[in-house]
Amino acid sequence: MIKTFTAIDFELATAKYSSVCAVGIVDVVDGEIVKEFYSLVQPPQNKYMWQTSRVHGIKPKHTAAAPTFLELFPTIQPLIQGKHMVAHDELLDRSVLRETMQYYRLSYTELGLAPVWDCTSKIYRSLGFERTKLSICCELMGVELNHHDALSDARATAELYLKIEDAIQLKKLG
Repeated sequence: MIKTFTAIDFELATAKYSSVCAVGIVDVVDGEIVKEFYSLVQPPQNKYMWQTSRVHGIKPKHTAAAPTFLELFPTIQPLIQGKHMVAHDELLDRSVLRETMQYYRLSYTELGLAPVWDCTSKIYRSLGFERTKLSICCELMGVELNHHDALSDARATAELYLKIEDAIQLKKLG
């Protein structure tokens, strides 16, 4: 199993994938978390849907003075460029990154990321876990989680990825 990777999670302000309002990134080297990054992000026009705010608790007042994704990208880019990426909902988080970069006319291909990332939800499902929501996997695997906090979600994803071998043993015993 790969022990050097980067886990990422986004929170969205609306149903649009380009409406990032928070990002969490966790860098793992040789099985150890070596760096964590979190930032609120001002979404386009600082617009929110009440449904998304209800999920993660982030509102326009929280991001009014936050940097936009374009302003934050020079900080995010070196954290993810060329990395082995992991996300709990890989398709969602990869699509959010791609569409947000497209919205701001940034080149996704220049990041040099694999066309598909590792997905802890799919991995745990393939191991026989019936339900693979992040909160459920974390509970089963003893991983601390403050759900819908982008950094906590990214950290939990990293820990779940590191616990795949434990999950295999758990399923063998179960």
